[in-house]
Amino acid sequence: MTAPGQSGAADPRLLVLTPDFPPQSGGIQALMDGLLANLTGFRIRVLALDSPGARRFDAGRALDVHRVSAEPRLRSARNIPLNAAALREAARFRPELVLSAHIVTTPAASLIGRALRAPAVVYFHANEIVDKPRLSAFAARRSDASIAVSSYTAGLLAGIGISERVSLIPPGIDLPVRAAHRQPEPPDGPTILTVSRLRDRYKGHDVLLRAMEIIRERVPAVRWVIIGEGPLRPELEAEARRRGVTASISFLGAVSNEARDGWLERADVFAMPSRLPGEGLAGEGFGIVFLEASSHGRPIVAGNVGGALDSVVDGETGLLVDPADPVEVARAITALLSDQGLARRLGEGGLAYAGTLAWPLVAERVRSLLMELLEHRP
Repeated sequence: MTAPGQSGAADPRLLVLTPDFPPQSGGIQALMDGLLANLTGFRIRVLALDSPGARRFDAGRALDVHRVSAEPRLRSARNIPLNAAALREAARFRPELVLSAHIVTTPAASLIGRALRAPAVVYFHANEIVDKPRLSAFAARRSDASIAVSSYTAGLLAGIGISERVSLIPPGIDLPVRAAHRQPEPPDGPTILTVSRLRDRYKGHDVLLRAMEIIRERVPAVRWVIIGEGPLRPELEAEARRRGVTASISFLGAVSNEARDGWLERADVFAMPSRLPGEGLAGEGFGIVFLEASSHGRPIVAGNVGGALDSVVDGETGLLVDPADPVEVARAITALLSDQGLARRLGEGGLAYAGTLAWPLVAERVRSLLMELLEHRP
């Protein structure tokens, strides 16, 4: 078997189609990066949309990555040249398997699969199922197998009539070498940490702001550290001033991975009470950031909905609460800040759970699915 990032001449050819790939940030980007860095036994070629910094990123990876230029202003229409390029790339590469990271590349994946008798697999995350149910159903029915990243995602698929040939395989995680992290300056008191782009209201920053008023009554020295940047930041900062909790909150903006990991090592609680947003959105498909926090031994407070039901084990790795109730959010956070025994137990449980989802183990589940399809192709 070949090592991750390498290939042998006799390995099956796998074409990966993805609109989302590093160096861009995001859940799908992280999923594809981690998966392809650990997937063994295939000769892999990746076809992805171009992005700033892509050439430097690709040069530092042992992956065969081909980029498709498309004007960013085209937005979702950028997927049209990506699908067209996929057909041309398939004619050259002659893949024996096709993996589509998102439903938007399944039109090309389906055509390639039929033309080359190459089994096609599509990843499902969550929001796309609610946002584009017809395309999602098309993608699942035209593929030989579907991968749902959580039981919540699988339930959304079932809701549009897709329940067969669905495999539940969560995202994986790179377990940190904890001793290698550089610690930040010690905070001034018990610390709550949230890591998320300040773009989606459903992440629950607004509810946590209201909860902070209650938490400070029990834990006056508490500090909430927020990592992430986005258009909601001015609104959140204004609300913090209005509620008189600005002195207890630090907006750090976007930080390096090293700095983020340092805060994950130092914080007492990781909290992000994501909720179901409605309005054609599905919320957290899995919530990889919860697993990242668990891998650093942080106890979690999360919403009791969506993908968090898979990424956080209630009472074992964290506490799941009503994400719309600031009183319940405050009660859970206060409990973890006040009870070191409880916080330690949940943190240790999170470490153990994260170990079961280390990328080599998760990538092996994907490899087994792909090989099974290859062995049984018509």
